[in-house]
Amino acid sequence: MVNGILNIYKEKGYTSHDVVARLRRIVGQKKIGHTGTLDPDAEGVLPVCLGRATKVCGMLTDKDKTYETVLLLGRITDTQDITGETIEERDVSSVAEEAVISCIREFIGEYDQIPPMYSALKVNGKKLYELAREGKTVERKSRRVKIYDIRIKEVSLPHIRMEVDCSKGTYIRTLCSDIGEKLGCGGCMERLLRTKVERFALEDSRKLSEVERAVQDGRLCEILTPMDGMFSDLPKITVKKQYAALAYNGNPLSGKQVIAGEIRQPGEQATAGEAMQSGKQTASGGKADCTDGQVRVYDEEGRFIGIYRSSGRDRFRPVKMFLDPEELH
Repeated sequence: MVNGILNIYKEKGYTSHDVVARLRRIVGQKKIGHTGTLDPDAEGVLPVCLGRATKVCGMLTDKDKTYETVLLLGRITDTQDITGETIEERDVSSVAEEAVISCIREFIGEYDQIPPMYSALKVNGKKLYELAREGKTVERKSRRVKIYDIRIKEVSLPHIRMEVDCSKGTYIRTLCSDIGEKLGCGGCMERLLRTKVERFALEDSRKLSEVERAVQDGRLCEILTPMDGMFSDLPKITVKKQYAALAYNGNPLSGKQVIAGEIRQPGEQATAGEAMQSGKQTASGGKADCTDGQVRVYDEEGRFIGIYRSSGRDRFRPVKMFLDPEELH
């Protein structure tokens, strides 16, 4: 079984489920999962997890993301993007470029966003887009999202091209709609390109055709990110050989049963013990992450066992296990 993460470039016209179905045929295994949906007309980075790496799907879904989008002012649609039915068109000739830029910048920070009806969120067990297709509109609770930054790339009214860094759960088409509403002229999303999910970047992504060629040439491992690559910002410890069976089966470990490794952070190095004493780990890119006391655990053969957390009492307790003991026999 192939284990690892592929940085897929999702092309226009594919759903995230389509990508998974294609990869199952290409790779020849069923255990594959994606890390969050992209609309069929959206393009860009879609990390896909294979084999035991499917255990990190939820972790990647929760990560911050970066998008490049084009906002079209003056058009309001039922889906908040260009693919929907036009509800209203408004004149934007009186909208000034300075007012647009100022308005967009006001959305940087936290704000309460109401999820669109055309989304996969469920209400009473039914997806919102299914209700929308039946002509139904239901009340949705707003959700607090965070816009870390918006970089305006080009203004050619009524079009604005911008790059958005945001938290999980942010709908870019809703952001576009909200900007248009605040300007008083309405707006919708014309294009969406996801350029980054955690450490997976657009420039390193692969189209399905490229993956297929890699499989045919026996080079799949060259484009596959190993599971422990997702946690390279965490300190590494190695369980001593005589205690490896404890770790394989997800048992707690004591400090005497492990060998401390090193943590690598930008501009500094520290032993795992020092890092855990300070309690200051940072995720790649310099943003604080919930790595609080977490470590990568390996056996002396170099096999990645899982993620443990230090309890502060010279003890380590399992958080997520990635090694299947049955595969050792």
